Amino acid sequence: MEEWDIADLHGSPARRPQHARPCPTVRTTLHRSQTTATLLAGALALVLGLAGCADAWDTPHPEPSAIGTPGAGFLPTPTPSPEATVRPVAGSWADVHPSPGMRVVLLTAGDDEPTRALASAVQRWASDEGVDLRTVEADGDLTGGIVSAMGMDPDLIVSAGNDLVDPLATVSPNHLGQQFLVIGAEIPEPTYNVTSVDWAGASFRGEGLGGASVFDPASFTPERCGDAIRAGVAAVLTGLTGFVLWID
Repeated sequence: MEEWDIADLHGSPARRPQHARPCPTVRTTLHRSQTTATLLAGALALVLGLAGCADAWDTPHPEPSAIGTPGAGFLPTPTPSPEATVRPVAGSWADVHPSPGMRVVLLTAGDDEPTRALASAVQRWASDEGVDLRTVEADGDLTGGIVSAMGMDPDLIVSAGNDLVDPLATVSPNHLGQQFLVIGAEIPEPTYNVTSVDWAGASFRGEGLGGASVFDPASFTPERCGDAIRAGVAAVLTGLTGFVLWID
């Protein structure tokens, strides 16, 4: 895979249209012994419940944007070829933040320590940045989990867990309007809607394929995983998609 030094590139990620999802069915049972006041209170609670079930993600919202700009040495110039590996300068992504309310789905598979470390890093990042985060655990049905995550119409799906690599390689080329970020692994031959962040010890590319380094669970430190989600999101928000970011 080709490697590039870093300088400058501009662009914007693709955005999927929003689609409303129906509210869940609400069922109540009223008994004759209930007073009129009780019935009215129950009816009011039902109305409020129905109003509240209009999921915030069912409504349109502004396309997320980058707040702040990457530091020197983050973005490459000239534009790298598709699927290239780029090596941003350490910390050059630190001043890039998502606009408030960015909708992100954390897609996980596996209960191994590296996957848990990645998931924890994403959760901390979302809390720090005011990101609207939801989680889909795909254990037992990897492709179904990916489909469920896409059905939420998020701005970004963040994948954590080596088990998801092969299913993502199959699904993502058929859904180019959905942005994916794979942290701690990568898919072979990514389309422009899939960005990955790797480092020495984390470069799984799918079953039967060699990685750029030997897998090392100990490399999934909180600091490294935190850098991975921040660098990856900075890349997506600034249009550096479809590449592998290799961080130190």
